Amino acid sequence: MKASGYIFIAAGVTGDYESCMHTPAATHNTLIGYLFWIFGFTGAHRFYYGKPVTGLIWLLTAGLLGIGWIIDAFLIPGMNADANRRYASGRYDYSVAWILQMFLGVLGIHRFYIGKIGTGILWLLTGGLLGLGWLYDFCTLNDQVDECNRRYGY
Repeated sequence: MKASGYIFIAAGVTGDYESCMHTPAATHNTLIGYLFWIFGFTGAHRFYYGKPVTGLIWLLTAGLLGIGWIIDAFLIPGMNADANRRYASGRYDYSVAWILQMFLGVLGIHRFYIGKIGTGILWLLTGGLLGLGWLYDFCTLNDQVDECNRRYGY
């Protein structure tokens, strides 16, 4: 018997131990995190990884005057791993939602993507409720996608 291969053969239970280990599906992408990091003085990468408080601090202080932005280049892999553990994978892709939010968020396209048609139309007609709803979505988009993924699953 191999320690890491087939186990419990004596008890009549067979199977490959490695295939039983569950690795959660990735919800966030390191490459997208680094692409948002380019806009790091706005805190975009921190919002993407579900850190709205520090994202707002980065936004208001230009990435802690650039120092925090540089340090974050080394912290992104850890932020990515934390986000992958924290949020549920499913029907809606976090990276797609965030790209839509980043570039078309004022039009509410990200809301259409996650199935929130009513508020998507409202965002479209009001410019993301005059930009305030768009900013709100920067702080809550991960939770919105997580809720939809948990509700609808795959």
